Amino acid sequence: MKRFYYILILLIGLNFTTFAQTKNPAQGEPVAKLIKPYPIPATTSINFDFLYGYDKSYSIQIYNFMGKKILEITKMLPRMNLPLDEFYRGIYVYQLRDKEGKIIESGKFQVVK
Repeated sequence: MKRFYYILILLIGLNFTTFAQTKNPAQGEPVAKLIKPYPIPATTSINFDFLYGYDKSYSIQIYNFMGKKILEITKMLPRMNLPLDEFYRGIYVYQLRDKEGKIIESGKFQVVK
């Protein structure tokens, strides 16, 4: 009977280790981006181009590296040009949001002056 329990525990342990080793297929695949910011690093202006899935109800929120909201653009176009006159040198985070406020995509860009 002891031998049976040892074999049972060994099989259960091996079963759990195989779960730990399996890879989630969505985890390793790259996610397609909706919006492309360029040029990076930016000096005078930055462009945001929709690669696909453009929707007028989307908005872009831009935050500095400390998390303070710098700008919000609510009227989106398929191609946006944002002048960086009021931006200081540093790294900024953008968030593309839908009309409910759900984050669709986020990324970062660098301003070099």
